[in-house]
Amino acid sequence: MAKTLILIPSRMAATRLPGKPLLKINNLSIISHVFKRAEEASIGEVVVATEDQEIFNDVLKNGGKAILTNKNHKTGTDRIYEAYEKLNIKNIDYILNLQGDEPDIDKDDIINLNNCMINHDAELGTLAAKIQDDKMLDNKNVVKVVTNQKLEKNNFPTALNFTRDNLSRDNQNTYHHIGVYSYKTSVLKKFIRMDQTNNEKKNNLEQLRALDNKLKINVALAKYSPIGVDTKEDYLAIKKNMEYKI
Repeated sequence: MAKTLILIPSRMAATRLPGKPLLKINNLSIISHVFKRAEEASIGEVVVATEDQEIFNDVLKNGGKAILTNKNHKTGTDRIYEAYEKLNIKNIDYILNLQGDEPDIDKDDIINLNNCMINHDAELGTLAAKIQDDKMLDNKNVVKVVTNQKLEKNNFPTALNFTRDNLSRDNQNTYHHIGVYSYKTSVLKKFIRMDQTNNEKKNNLEQLRALDNKLKINVALAKYSPIGVDTKEDYLAIKKNMEYKI
């Protein structure tokens, strides 16, 4: 049976909202909410990878697992690879990289991506959701993915491109990309040794490095688009939404 490890990169020094991992929703930090969602998926061990002692302490205090990593990583993927090596857990087949700023991520979407990876023997996979609001197509903060087939509940098409550019409804098979990734362990090892490409740097999209190097990225359908916490407005919106659900 395939064995999956979920790693959640997190750091205090976010450009637009410093300290966001420790902002509270229902008296629990954002990073600990993400940890608990990942744990509820029950697909494997969950560990937060962080350079900050404050995040490490918070996760442990709330019953989670964390590991301290180097402060000089360029990307979250570099951070999770260091964590994977340090943890030295044997026989891991897949590593799932979960964003630390999406406390409302649906556990069923995590499970679905993991199942799709295993059932299709895929090398690299991610999530996307249907675009419900046309304003998202014009928003450069929203990453869009274009797939080679219509994205449906029971398929796992490949990504043709990822972009922040404005798109219209005329673009075929365009979805809201959700930054959750699952890698075969061997593919993650290969990926972090690749140089950053000009395309990746220009667009600030790490997944373009994979496409530029002819790595296939499969895409699974998510139930909905979770709110990522990038700004104070995002935080207040998701705080209101999650506290209202209680």
